Amino acid sequence: MTWQLDHIILSLVIILALGAITVKDLLGAAILFGAYSFMMCLLWAIMGAVDVAFTEASVGAGVSTVFFVAAVFRTTRRTKD
Repeated sequence: MTWQLDHIILSLVIILALGAITVKDLLGAAILFGAYSFMMCLLWAIMGAVDVAFTEASVGAGVSTVFFVAAVFRTTRRTKD
């Protein structure tokens, strides 16, 4: 059962990474990056690296995502694309 879960989470990580670099909207990219970091946190926890998973959850999925979203809201859009 664990290798199926590993493959599912790894597939989600790849999909979220590709989505984060291809999406045009900055807010969408920031949210996809946060979801990517959360999936990486789950992957690290499944592999047994709990300390790395905790760091990824707090820094990657938590603080960085909040900073990215705050930066997006503090900027203005100049084009209408």
